[in-house]
Order: sequence, then structure tokens, then C-alpha cells
Amino acid sequence: MSLSHTKLLEEIRNYAAYRRTLRELRALPVDTRLDLDIYSDEIPEIAQKAVYGH
Repeated sequence: MSLSHTKLLEEIRNYAAYRRTLRELRALPVDTRLDLDIYSDEIPEIAQKAVYGH
């Protein structure tokens, strides 16, 4: 497999992990999110940092 294919597969896997993380964070009960100081508008940023590290 060429380097470009490997990079593309990595990007696809990362995006899938990002979407999965978003879904899981959004599925948390509000009480749990508040206990963890996670607010709805912060979820995309938290998911991005969890998957991409920035």
C-alpha cells in the first residue's frame, strides 16, 4: 500500500473516531457532563483534542 493510501486510511479512521467520540459525549446524561465540567458547546473541541491531539 502506498504512503498516500496509508495516510488516507489514517484520516478516515481518525474522522470515524472523532464522530464516535462526539456521539458518546453527546449521549452522556446532562448531570454527568456537568459533573465533568463538559458543556454542550465544548463537545466538538473536546472530541477533536481527544482524537487529533490539538
